[in-house]
Amino acid sequence: MNALKLLITDHKEVERLFKESETAPRARKRALFFEIKSSLETHAWVEETIFYPTLQSTGDKKLVDLTSEAIQEHIGMKCFLGELAAVSTDASKFEPLLTKLIQDVRHHVKEEEGEMFPAVQKRFSADALDELGTRMQMEKERFQLSAETIYG
Repeated sequence: MNALKLLITDHKEVERLFKESETAPRARKRALFFEIKSSLETHAWVEETIFYPTLQSTGDKKLVDLTSEAIQEHIGMKCFLGELAAVSTDASKFEPLLTKLIQDVRHHVKEEEGEMFPAVQKRFSADALDELGTRMQMEKERFQLSAETIYG
């Protein structure tokens, strides 16, 4: 599977969960958050362990810079996920944080799909993207099946 298609599929799934959470009754938002959290943790893990390191080791300066920025955005996202999990039963704190998380992740996705992914397509062959995507899919499945979690 093509690495970029894999990541875009993940982005679409998280966006679907975001849209559902934005219109869901308060009682459903907490459960949706934990689905969002799981999806984002898995996606971030695959990007941080396979995709970003590949871009940083074989990409040009633009890709290295874009990847460095994306890693910083992941750090912020992880903080929000932890805070949200801690306040998930307090709607007055939970809902504004969830709104901020959604805004930040949408911004991150827009940058990846609008800047990073076109640069990746120019730099890597279709075969290289397929090989990278296969590695990423295998790691995604391994991560989801393990008890491992990097964010608590």
